[in-house]
Amino acid sequence: MTCSVKRSIISGQITCPANKSYTHRAIFVASLAGQKSKIKNVLISADTKATIEACRQLGAEIEINNDNTLTVNSPIGTNKFQPPQHINAENSGTTIRIAAGIASLYPNTITLTGDKSLQKRPMQPLLDALSDMGAECTSTDGRPPITVTGKIQGGNIKIEGHTSSQFVTSLMIASPLTSNGISMMIEGNMVSKPYIDATISTMRRFGVSVQTLIPYKRYSIPAQAYKPTEFTIPADFSSLALLLAAAVLNSDDTITIKASIDDLPQSDEVFIDIIEQMGVKVIINNNTIKIKTPNTLQGGKVFDLNNSPDLLPPLAILALKTSGTIDITNVKHARLKETDRIATISRELVKIGIKITERDDGMTLESSKDLHGAKLNTENDHRLFMAFCIAAMYVGGCSVSDPESINVSYPSFIEDMCKVGAKIVLD
Repeated sequence: MTCSVKRSIISGQITCPANKSYTHRAIFVASLAGQKSKIKNVLISADTKATIEACRQLGAEIEINNDNTLTVNSPIGTNKFQPPQHINAENSGTTIRIAAGIASLYPNTITLTGDKSLQKRPMQPLLDALSDMGAECTSTDGRPPITVTGKIQGGNIKIEGHTSSQFVTSLMIASPLTSNGISMMIEGNMVSKPYIDATISTMRRFGVSVQTLIPYKRYSIPAQAYKPTEFTIPADFSSLALLLAAAVLNSDDTITIKASIDDLPQSDEVFIDIIEQMGVKVIINNNTIKIKTPNTLQGGKVFDLNNSPDLLPPLAILALKTSGTIDITNVKHARLKETDRIATISRELVKIGIKITERDDGMTLESSKDLHGAKLNTENDHRLFMAFCIAAMYVGGCSVSDPESINVSYPSFIEDMCKVGAKIVLD
C-alpha cells in the first residue's frame, strides 16, 4: 500500500500520543506486580499490543478499558499458571527482549519470535548474559527465533552496551525476581542512555530499588518484589519530535501541539534543544507547545544522536529548510532498528533533492534548489513513513510506501495530520 502526499500547510491543534517506551515498561512491570495495578494514558498500538499479549501468555490478567487505561489483576506466574511454549512479539524489539528476560525466570523452555523484520535484529548479547546466570538459550545466528530455558538465579553479570539499551532493560526488569539479585557491569559505550533511566524510573514507581554504582556502567539490584501501583504514561517525545518537525517545515506558526509532559526522563526531549539551536523559538505552557520558525533554519550544525537514535528521521528531514549542512553523528545503532535507517534515509531523501553523504555512524545532509516529488520507500518502518510524509508535505508530489506501518507507534498519524490540513490520501 502507498499514499499520495501534496504540498500542505498545517494549522490548528494536534495531540501527541502517549509514550511507547514507557507503555512497554509499565505493562511488563505491572504484570510482575499484579494485584490491581493501573496504567493510565496507555498507547494502544501494534507494538504495545504485542507486549500485552506476551504478558498475558506469561500469566498476567490484563483488562483494556475504553479510556486507554489498563488494569492488571494478577501477576505473572501465579494461580498455578503453566508457562507458554511460544511468544510472538510481532515487530516489537522491546517486547521480545524484555519478554526473553522474564522467560528466563521460568524452569520451562519458551520460544520467542516475531515477524521477518524482528528476525533480523540482534539478541546474542542478551542471550549470553542470561546463559551466564544459568539459562539455556538457543538462537538462529544470534537472532530470533530464540529459545530460553531457566531458571536463572542472578549473580554477577556482564553485558555489552554498544548495540542496544534494551538488553540492559531486560536484565534490570527481571533481576529483582531472581533469588540472588544481580550485580551488572556494562561493557563498552552505553548507547541510548536515557532509556536506562526510563527503565529505572518505572521500576522505582513499582517499589523496586536500583542501586546506581557508576552511571551506565555498574548497577546492583537486590532480590525484591514489585508492588502494585498506579502509573500514568507521559507523551511520547519520539512522536512529538515528528510533530515538531511537521510544524517547522509545514506550518505558518499557528499550530498548537498538546502533550502531557512530566518529569519522567525521555531521551528525545533533546529535540527541542536541537530545533532551538537551528533558530526555532519554542513556547511551552500548560502542556501545550507552539513554535515560531524562521524562513530558513540555521545550518552548519553537528548533532550527536548516540542517546536518541529515534531522532534521526525527524532531524534528517529538517535539511529541506536549512542553510548549510546538518551533520548527524554517533548513531551507528540506528542501522539495527526496524530497518537500517541510515542507509534507507540516505537512499530515499536524495530522491527529493537533499544532498547526502552517508557514513558508517551517521550522515551529512544539505538542501538544494532542486527539490521535487518522488516515490519514497520506507521499508515498512513506522518512523520513516511519518518522516517521509512530513518531508513530502514540504516538497509535494510524492508517494510514500507502507502507511500501515504507523500502527506500530502512532496509529492515528494520518488522521491527525489531515485534521490540521495535511493532504495525505491512501492510494
